[in-house]
Amino acid sequence: MEILRLMVTGSVGAGKTSFIRTISEIDVVNTDKISTDEIATWKETTTVALDFGRLSINPERAIHLYGTPGQLRFDFIWDMLIQKAQAYIFLVDAHRPQDFPYSRRILNFMNQKVEVPYLIGVTHSDCSDACKLEDIALALGFNSKNTQPPMMFVNATDKASIFPVLTTLLGQLSKSYSEYSLI
Repeated sequence: MEILRLMVTGSVGAGKTSFIRTISEIDVVNTDKISTDEIATWKETTTVALDFGRLSINPERAIHLYGTPGQLRFDFIWDMLIQKAQAYIFLVDAHRPQDFPYSRRILNFMNQKVEVPYLIGVTHSDCSDACKLEDIALALGFNSKNTQPPMMFVNATDKASIFPVLTTLLGQLSKSYSEYSLI
């Protein structure tokens, strides 16, 4: 069986665990623990190692989904996971612009470690105070002078929203993956 290792990363609260729980066909292995720092004021639990899920493309191919913790103190886990990833999805919370500089830092970390296809998934875009895609792209360091990866809205709790994101990323990888529809 051919396994595609896909990492789902981003800042705290961007929807990484929800994304994997929503799309995985197996019970997700997760390492959520009760939040004990400033995150506890708005999020009850947080990932402290990784999340793991699986999704079959067909009987011969599957995606292994690895979700990272969002806190900087776990950057050694980011490093371990990105080294084996064949692609990644970077989730950004559209209604937390105060997190954009930190998100940019995580994105730069990933891109300094590997050169693999990636996509930016914008979550929480349904919130009244959500930022526009153009503003998020600028905050992440993309402008007309550099190449921007695909950016797509995604609801991390809705399979129908996640499938186009995965399909787009698979299309970036190779024809062998893009010919299989997940929808």
